[in-house]
Amino acid sequence: MKRAIALTAAALCASIALAPAGAAAQGADAWQFQASLYAYLPSIGGQTTFPQSGGGSSVSVDASTILDNLKMAFMGSLEGRKGLWGAFTDIVYVDLGNSKSDSRSLAIGGVVPADATASADYDLKGWVWTLGGTYRAVSKPDYAMDVLAGARVLDIRQKLDWSFSGNVGSIALPDRSGSREASLQNWDAIVGVKGRYAFGEGRKWFVPYYVDIGTGESQFTWQAMGGIGYSFGWGDVVGAWRYLDYQMKSGKAIESLNFNGPAIAAVFRW
Repeated sequence: MKRAIALTAAALCASIALAPAGAAAQGADAWQFQASLYAYLPSIGGQTTFPQSGGGSSVSVDASTILDNLKMAFMGSLEGRKGLWGAFTDIVYVDLGNSKSDSRSLAIGGVVPADATASADYDLKGWVWTLGGTYRAVSKPDYAMDVLAGARVLDIRQKLDWSFSGNVGSIALPDRSGSREASLQNWDAIVGVKGRYAFGEGRKWFVPYYVDIGTGESQFTWQAMGGIGYSFGWGDVVGAWRYLDYQMKSGKAIESLNFNGPAIAAVFRW
C-alpha cells in the first residue's frame, strides 16, 4: 500500500528529471509542464550476497552473469516550471529474471565449488523514484542548464533458487539446494545538473543531458543520461542512454547494483 501511494504521489507530483529541459521560460507567471513516457531496455549488473539461512553458508551471485530476460520495464517522468524555479519526479520500474543450468556463477561461503555446477533461477524486481527541485542557471535560445537537488529512493527485491549437481561432496548438505531472498530500500540525497543544447535549422535538433551524484543510506550513487532528440509542434522524440549505479555500505546483502541501457521517449509539453 505504501508503495502504491508513493508511486501515485510521484506520478501526480511535479516533474521529470531525464526529459530534456525546456527552452526559455514563456513568462515569470506562467506554469509550464512536460511529461515523458520511455521505452527502456536496461541490462543490470551488481553483486549480492544472500545471507545464511537454516545452517547453510552465504550464497553470492553476480547479477550480470545470470540476468538476461527483461520481463517488464517502465520509465516515466513529469516536470513543472514557473519562471526560473521548477520541480520534477522520475520513476523507473524493472522486472527481470532468468534460469540457467550448468552455471558456475554461484559462490557458497565465498568459494565457487570445484567440479560442481548449479541450476539457478534468479529474479529481480524493483523501482527507483527520484524527486527534487530545479533552478534555471543558464537560459539561452540554444542552450539551457538547470541545477537540481532532491532525493532518490531505491526499492529492490532479489530472489534466488538453486541446486548443485556434479561433484557435490565438498558442498555441505544445507548448501546443495535452497531458496533465498534479499531486499533493501535506500534513500539518498542527490545534487546535479540537467539541460539541453539545441542546434540545426529552427533549433529542432537537440542534445539532452542529465548528471547527478548522491549519498545517504547508500555509500555512493550516481546517474548519467545523454542522447539526441527532435522537436515537433506537440513535443519531442528523444533517444538516450541511461546509466544508474549504486555502491552500498558495508554489511548490506545487495553490495552493488547498476542499470545500463538505451531508452526512447515521447515528451509532451503544455
